[in-house]
Amino acid sequence: MTVPKFSNHGCRLNAYETAAMKELATTAGLKNAVVVNTCAVTAEAVRKARQDIRKLRRENPDARLIVTGCAAQTEPETFTSMEEVDAVIGNTEKMLGDTWKGLAADFIGETEAVQVDDIMSVTETAGHLIDGFGTRSRAYVQVQNGCDHRCTFCIIPYGRGNSRSVPAGVVVDQIKRLVDGGYNEVVLTGVDLTSWGADLPATPKLGDLVLRILKLVPDLPRLRISSIDSIEVDDALMQAIATEPRLMPHLHLSLQAGDDMILKRMKRRHLRDDAIAFCQEARRLRPDMTFGADIIAGFPTETEEMFANSLALVAECDLTWLHVFPYSARAGTPAAKMPAVDGRIIKTRAARLRAAGVAQVAQHLTAQRGKVHQILMETARMGRTEQFAEVAFDADQPEGQIVRAKISGHSDAQLVVAGT
Repeated sequence: MTVPKFSNHGCRLNAYETAAMKELATTAGLKNAVVVNTCAVTAEAVRKARQDIRKLRRENPDARLIVTGCAAQTEPETFTSMEEVDAVIGNTEKMLGDTWKGLAADFIGETEAVQVDDIMSVTETAGHLIDGFGTRSRAYVQVQNGCDHRCTFCIIPYGRGNSRSVPAGVVVDQIKRLVDGGYNEVVLTGVDLTSWGADLPATPKLGDLVLRILKLVPDLPRLRISSIDSIEVDDALMQAIATEPRLMPHLHLSLQAGDDMILKRMKRRHLRDDAIAFCQEARRLRPDMTFGADIIAGFPTETEEMFANSLALVAECDLTWLHVFPYSARAGTPAAKMPAVDGRIIKTRAARLRAAGVAQVAQHLTAQRGKVHQILMETARMGRTEQFAEVAFDADQPEGQIVRAKISGHSDAQLVVAGT
């Protein structure tokens, strides 16, 4: 193996950082190595990372195996105790060129096997490392990292640190380069995206960044926002939703639950009615708006009545794309000490939420029949609408381009354009 092999787990931000690490490792001249970028969002994510490490060691017996990412940051001892692992690198260290130069120069002799410092001491985020990543059509740009909130179920702040923002000028310059390079859509990513700007001079808001991008990069056809906390959405972002057609009508919401008592025990910052009101207002401003959402099934103390409130929220907010998480206790979080729900009940509730999500997707796809959409082609025969629905074509289309087409029907999870 001459060039290092990378295995990515978890969120889009992790994937962004994996792309950045590839550039750093290549520049440093690292060879014959396997790098695993882990996720810590659930205990299952950590289990899968360990499983992947063992598999990669079997497939690459002579390679040097490096583990990094959120799980490496929050529980380095888990990975240093694995005989398959040669080095453990923290989330800050993995973004530093000097780390990779050291690994390339002398993996065992001069480089510490464990490099994991205090993530809470980090005050900057390395959003300038690469000009986005993604397919030929869509690029992801990191504008924020870390989180200042402490939801009782979440280990991520201990893996990512406190919230840090990439300055607006740096973001705009990145996006200009991406547009010049032929990208037709940019997605803004972060751990707690709506906290962007709180640590910058004059404390701008995410909506200010969105409006600035759309004003200063007039040739950008489509701007998309990844997951947001609806209670933190500012007036400028609502203005952008109402007035900027280049801002895509698709928002993924960090809702987590639909019962007020569970939300309080989660230490969330919104209540059920807040979520419903936000969705109603956003759809009033932008009638074609669609929503995705994260929802946890079986949070500690959740009764059947409490779960029913979360299930009902799917219809009341008209959520289309659901990410359902069966609750998984994370050691070190307050929720792990709360009375647990039986694992079989958690599994059943997660299945019921997913079934509701499938029904919502079917309803959305059915409603698109006969409508004309601007579809960004990800491959020759698959693209996505403004609302992020997949569209299958029966003839090749230009990859990376935006195609105007009329929807003729849908399959299980895709819209269909026939006769092209």
